[in-house]
Amino acid sequence: MVALDPGARRVLDLQRAAGGKPFEEGTVDAARGAYNAGGPTLQGERVGVASVHDRVVDGPAGPIRVRVYRGLGAPEHDAPALVYYHGGGWVIGSLDSHDEICRWFANAAACVVVCPDYRLAPEHKFPAPVEDCRATLAAVVARASEFGIDPARVAVAGDSAGGNLAAVVALMARDGDAPKVTAQLLIYPNTDAAQTADSYRRFAEGYGLTARTMAWFRDHYIRTDGDIADWRASPLRVKSLAGAPPAFVAIAGYDILADEGEAYADRLEEAGVPLARFDRPGQIHGFASMGRYTPDAHAVVLAAVAAWRSYDPAFG
Repeated sequence: MVALDPGARRVLDLQRAAGGKPFEEGTVDAARGAYNAGGPTLQGERVGVASVHDRVVDGPAGPIRVRVYRGLGAPEHDAPALVYYHGGGWVIGSLDSHDEICRWFANAAACVVVCPDYRLAPEHKFPAPVEDCRATLAAVVARASEFGIDPARVAVAGDSAGGNLAAVVALMARDGDAPKVTAQLLIYPNTDAAQTADSYRRFAEGYGLTARTMAWFRDHYIRTDGDIADWRASPLRVKSLAGAPPAFVAIAGYDILADEGEAYADRLEEAGVPLARFDRPGQIHGFASMGRYTPDAHAVVLAAVAAWRSYDPAFG
């Protein structure tokens, strides 16, 4: 195998030195607190954007808070837009934990990024996060003039569990159950809740996200084992990917999600979906949120934006 990226190795060393219990050995609240506290030590400094503010959109169970970023150079009207779904295993993560990557996307694409504070498990199990993410896309498109965006130039994106949600919403858009999107930008996405891919064995321990932690996330998210076969939880299990929006898929080589991410990319390609791959064989899960230690964090955003631009001639 390719050697572990030096930045990834440094992050793993720091995590080991810090100690701390694995998420699955504590409470959900403790996991959320630890994740939020650890983020700033890994991420770089927040870059400036033209504007950032919070708004509220209607959701299926009440208002959803969203954070809206207008990137430097983004037009005030008819700007391209990206609805970004944060990662965190459907259990942890927040608007603050993914503030850095949303700022990068906003500036790199000169676009408007909208990130929803979707409901989390276990308080709100599957499919509640999916419903909130679909509702956010629908609200952004319906209120396009208010957001200053072009409703025909909206893409979805996300990392890890957020990549899962973006893939699912993209399929809903294909099927007419959500507004159309121009692209889906998936960063080390979770695509199969069964968790049986061989990468769960190869990287079960020692590379950040462990198999035990991922099972803890999944078991908080699903209602019963029957949900595993539902493509809205496991998009890899959808009958067909034909007609899905053009895709960007980033894979970290030392990641328990690597094999299912590769499998999803392969199926997209086999279905004739335009696809750009971003393989980092020396990286670990979560590298996009490790800007303080690896240039790959920013590189994956730039590559995703380049793919998105290639799918949308209006970018010029």
